[in-house]
Amino acid sequence: MPRVFIPPSLKPFSNGTAFVDIEARSVRALVERLDELFPGLKSRLTDGDSLKAGLAVSIDGQVATMGLYQRFADAREVHFVLAIGGG
Repeated sequence: MPRVFIPPSLKPFSNGTAFVDIEARSVRALVERLDELFPGLKSRLTDGDSLKAGLAVSIDGQVATMGLYQRFADAREVHFVLAIGGG
């Protein structure tokens, strides 16, 4: 069961919770479960069928390339992070 870390900017929407352990096998399922625990958090993480612009998901240190469609097994840590652009 992965430990999901709540970004500091979203802690006001999670009652100050820094992390939760959630049973999920995909980013979409994980977001749905987070929204059950903290209603309204989904709308802060997603825009329709995608992650919000400028947001990425890291699963065990690897950035998920498929957004909400990313599946995972036996993940230990999931982080929602601001995507960094450069040039």
